Formats: sequence, C-alpha cells, structure tokens
Amino acid sequence: MPGETPLGPIPWPYPVEYDKTEYQDADVLVIGGGASGCFAAMGAASRGARVVMWEKAATMTSGAMGSGCDHWEMAATNPCSLVTPEELADAMVRMHHGYNNGISHYIEAREGYDRLLDLEKYGAKIRDTGDDFKGADFRDDATKLMFAYDYVNRFTLRVWGTTFKRAMYRGAKILKANVVDRTMGAGLLTEGGKVGGRVVGAVAINGRTGKFTVCRAKSVVFCMSRPTRLWLFAPGATGISEFRPPQCTGDGHAMAWRVGGQFTMLEKSLRGEWSGLRSFPPYSTGNNHNTWYACTMVDAEGRRIPWLDRDGRELPDVADRYRPSPGQKFYMKGGGEPDFPFYEFQGPETMPVEEAVKRGFKLPFYADLTDMPPMERKVIWGMMVGNEGKTKTPVYAEYNNKGFDPATHVLQSYGDGWRSGQFLPQERQFFGIPGGMVNDWRLMTNLQGLFAAGDVLFASDCVGHAASTGHYAGRQAALYAATHGDVRLDDAQVAGERARLYEPLQRSHGVSWQALAEAITRVMQNYCGAVKSDDLLHEGLRGIEELRANEASRLVARNPHDLLRAQETLNVLTNAELVIHSCLARRASSKQLMFQRLDHPEMDPPEWHKFVTVQRDATGVRVGSLPMGYYGDFASNYEKHNADYIREGAVR
Repeated sequence: MPGETPLGPIPWPYPVEYDKTEYQDADVLVIGGGASGCFAAMGAASRGARVVMWEKAATMTSGAMGSGCDHWEMAATNPCSLVTPEELADAMVRMHHGYNNGISHYIEAREGYDRLLDLEKYGAKIRDTGDDFKGADFRDDATKLMFAYDYVNRFTLRVWGTTFKRAMYRGAKILKANVVDRTMGAGLLTEGGKVGGRVVGAVAINGRTGKFTVCRAKSVVFCMSRPTRLWLFAPGATGISEFRPPQCTGDGHAMAWRVGGQFTMLEKSLRGEWSGLRSFPPYSTGNNHNTWYACTMVDAEGRRIPWLDRDGRELPDVADRYRPSPGQKFYMKGGGEPDFPFYEFQGPETMPVEEAVKRGFKLPFYADLTDMPPMERKVIWGMMVGNEGKTKTPVYAEYNNKGFDPATHVLQSYGDGWRSGQFLPQERQFFGIPGGMVNDWRLMTNLQGLFAAGDVLFASDCVGHAASTGHYAGRQAALYAATHGDVRLDDAQVAGERARLYEPLQRSHGVSWQALAEAITRVMQNYCGAVKSDDLLHEGLRGIEELRANEASRLVARNPHDLLRAQETLNVLTNAELVIHSCLARRASSKQLMFQRLDHPEMDPPEWHKFVTVQRDATGVRVGSLPMGYYGDFASNYEKHNADYIREGAVR
C-alpha cells in the first residue's frame, strides 16, 4: 500500500492483510498492554486462566508509563509504612470531598506494595541496591527502600521506573499470557449483539498489516488509557509535549459507551497544564511539585519564595518540608487538592503565582537545587528526573549534555510560574482524578463480563493504581470466567464491526484523521469549555453530529497505520459526545469537579453531592446517580471478595 513523500510513492513495508481474519479463544481477554494490562494478564494467568492480551503498540515499552515513573504512591503495606490502607483510602476520598473511587484506591493502598515485589521478582529495581543514597533521610538502610514526600510515614516509594515496563512484559510472558502486539482493540461483542448485553469478546485490527482479529472470551478486562486530544491537538506538535502518549485516546471509553457502559465524573476537566502545542516536555522546567518536590524556588532577583506549612509557619529548614505539621498524622502528595488539611503547604507548591507577585516576587521564577542538601539534590536530579515518564533522554541526558549542573545552575520555570505552558480556559484536559467507568467490588462494570482497571476506571491515578487494579481485575475476571459458561458470538455483530472498521479504506480521497482531530477540538473548545450551559452543550452535540455525518463519513485511510489512527480519532469523536452528555447531566456547578454552568451557577448544592452517571441504552442516553460512598466499608468488602488472595499470604 503506497504512501506519498516528496520523492513520490513508497511501498508499505508490511504485508497488507485486510482480507484475513484471525480467530482467538480465551478465558480472559485483556485489552491494553500498559501497566494495568500487563498486571491484569499476570493476575488472570496466576489463577489458571487462558489469557490473551492485545496491545496496539509494543508491550515491552508501551503505555503511559512505558518510558518510566519516579514514585509509587500509597504502598501502605511496605515494612516501613506508619499508615494503614484504610487511612490512606479514607484520606484520598475525603481529600476530594467524596468524588473519588474508594474501591480502586483501597485496592491500591492494600496491594500496591505486593505489585512492587512482583516487579522486583521480574527484574525491576525498587531499592537502592548500590547504596548510592546510604544515610539519606528518605532511605531505610535496613530494606534499602527510598521514600518520597512524607519522610515520617513512608508510604510513597521512590523507584527506578525505567526498569518497570520490561519487567511487566517479562512477567506476563513467564505466566504464559498470549501477548499480541500491534493489535488495537476496536469493538466489544455482546451476547446476542445487544446493547447492554453480557460482553463475550471483542474485535481488533492490526496497525501494521490491517488484519482483522476476533476473540471469543468468557470475560474481558479493559486496561486502556483515559481520553486525550478532546480539547488539545496540533498535528505539527511533537509527541513529547503530551503528558500521556498521544495515542492514548480513550479507546476503551468509546468502545464501552457504544454498547451501554456506565460512566461518571466525565464532566470534570481542568485547564490545560501538561499537554498541547505550547507546553514544554513535562518536568523539563524547574518546579517544586511531584518529581521536583520539594525544591526551593527563587524569583528573578534570587529571593527565596518561602515555604509555609498548613498553619502558616515558615519552614526555612528543607527537612521540614517532608514532615507533617504539628498535630497532623500524615499528609498526602500527588493527586490531592490544596485545601484539604492533609496537605496544606502554602509555600511555592500551592501559592498561586498571582499571590507571589502580589507579595513582591519578580517573574520569572526558578527552581534552585543549589540550595538543597546534596542528597536531596542528587535524588531529584538524576533519580526522579531520569526515571519519570519521558525524562530519561530528552530531559536528564540532554540537559546534562548541554552542561546543566544542579549544584551550580538554576532552572527556569516557564509559563505562568510553575506550569509547563500558558493555556486558555477552554483548552482543557483530563488530569489528576478524572471520570471513567463505574465499578463494583469485583472491578466489574455494569456490563456483565466486562472488568476495568487503571485509567478506564473513574477517579484513576498513577502507575501504582494501574498495576494494583490490573492484577485485581485479572483475578476477578478469571474467577468470573471459571464460574460462567461458554459464550457464543453474534455473527451479524462481528460482520457489522468489520464493516465499520474498514469503511475508511473504501475511498481514495477524503478527510484525513488529522483534520478530523483538529475539528473535534474546535467544537469542544467552543461549546464545552470552561463555562457551560444547556444551550452551549446542545450546540456542541449538534457540532459532533455534523462532524459524524460529514467529515467522519469521508474519513480516508491509505494504509493500516492510517486506519488505526482513523479509528482512534473516531473514538475521540465518540468520547466528545460522552463528555458533553456527562456535562448536560449535572445541572449544578461544582468547585471540586472544576465544573461551571452559567444556567446553574449555585456551587455544590447538597442535592447534587453525588455521582451522576450516564449510559446508552436502546432508547438513547440514560442519566442516573450513585450516592457518595456507595461502595461501603473498605476492609470488609475487600475481604469478602479476596479470601483466596488473603489465604495465600500475599497481603502484607
């Protein structure tokens, strides 16, 4: 299949197999080969299930953390932790005023350290085995574990995340999961082909050959990323300016929406920070949060911006930035909100730039590692910057090659002070704790046989959350498969899915996927931006339908790569529709959800303090709700569903 270059056509380098269909059978089909997918495959295989895992890229390095991670949150069962899983999960829920997934975060707190030990078993590095940081405040010399943020309670570990993805891949292969790369899960199959029916398999396309694959499965685990590119997309921008890989397009959200999956909290979005045309590669600019926490910040004249604790006391000693305030048992870092008392430092980490300028500090601001103790400087620049996603080569190696010396130089914090770029209010993204699929204590969705983990879940978080929920969902999916009989596919549904997926190949001229992607962002910025109303949102739905009827119906693909990108972009279009319906469903403004409606300006009225749900059925979009804390008590519900895991002594 030829492509075009300035020198003329070039041959497609792989065999084109549009006319071929491969059939697979599995007890558990895992779709997505990132952190949650690899661990779902391991969890299901450890229970004796026949596992097939589809990954649209290359599993060994793919996914949102394929290029690394620098910390592992909420490992409450590690031998140095002074907090319990119950305390951590409760803090996560209360920190977000209830708008959080208590089930998945309790699983993360209770099983996160187990997953780190799995990684270590398969070759990853989770300890300072070379004694490079021996004697540091953040290191436990007995276990050689290293900790971030709260040095007293020690539940967040610093890790060498660039070693992790290969270890995950190795673990899945050792446990004999059938790992199928370059294969994009593209559509769910349901019992009788009905919306809302039991999930009995899925279809996929190969991004190199175009081959169509059909898998019949007794259960399916969704392990794909949250949506991106809804409000921000520029085809000329390099992929490095995306926080998550730009091919993480929320394929699972779109697939589930089409067959009746239930979602919540997708009305929550925030002004762009980490992705888009104008941003710098994440963590390439000096700041004082996450990877750079708790770096000293100075202004343009070299004056320190003071660190204050939650009670307003200045913290001149760097060591105090890593300790709870008096009367505070522990504090959370990462994914939290600054107005909750578990984490209320009012120094450069949380102080608005406008406030700093009002106090007389001069822009631009700089991260000053020269002011930090040697061990802190070394662990931030070299371990944290160097293992976090996309920092090893383009940031750490490149800056070192250009002569950056953290003991001598300060690094400018661009944009509005600490952020990575300046974005308009309507240029939005999902970040932190976004919306997603609703789940029960099995991590099963409202669709029988469909389980979810990682970023597909509502209120998802970082890699520890993905790995923990992945392994858990894999175990639960294997149990479901073992206790529910064989399944049959609906031939008409399979044929319909094939026709839908290959439709862009039927034309030689038309609309490119890039053009459609840009058009979607225009609709979302214009009608589903920072401020919303019924009129704007309904106009947005009309815009989405016009794109579907016009540009999307003329989408063209010249080769299997184009076909895969086209399907991703059609999924972005579907997710835009899903998000607009979610915004229409919440008829009240919410500070916690960063959600503002002109026609319903009252902020967080009590009657709207609930999870608003949306799903499709045969009649259209159905709106519902779930009460805060619908999942009940953490420990008792967990233990009810995990007796075998507890008996094995896996939970520490």
